[in-house]
Amino acid sequence: MFNWGDIHNCEDRAEAISILLTQWQIPHFKAWVFSGYFLSRNMGSLKNKWNYHVAIMLPTLLESGPSAMVLDPTHSTTLETIEHWANTVTLDAQSHYLVKQGHIYIFPVGQIRNENWHHRNRQNYKWTMQGLAGINGVSTKGKAEVTFNKFKITRTIKAFQTLQRNNPFSF
Repeated sequence: MFNWGDIHNCEDRAEAISILLTQWQIPHFKAWVFSGYFLSRNMGSLKNKWNYHVAIMLPTLLESGPSAMVLDPTHSTTLETIEHWANTVTLDAQSHYLVKQGHIYIFPVGQIRNENWHHRNRQNYKWTMQGLAGINGVSTKGKAEVTFNKFKITRTIKAFQTLQRNNPFSF
């Protein structure tokens, strides 16, 4: 279901994991990194020609005290600090990273400000399920794929709902 080899649809994977963690009552955040060029037309780019990348961030307790670590299986098999994670996905300096609450889905088209991000809702849940099915439902090509792949999307939704009900952390 979570195609970690797919370098796209990071917002859908992060949102799906956030939905699961919310359902399972596990505190979490989303870590975002933006290329300098995308955010402010300054120098800087991310790997894979990304404008941005997002992953789940979990509060942790290290020997040195409370911390938060990024979980991003698209490029690492371990938890990372946000600084290390952002540096790892940055191709050319500079990039900018930030942390948002888990229920924040994505930023709007146009100028990104603290108060204008989109919260989780029914529409972006549909986009998330389409993304997990390997379809970017917002793109022109993706809109056509949605029409011809309803069974695949329905199967993905059912598998995701089963995963939601089967909390691996409940004893």
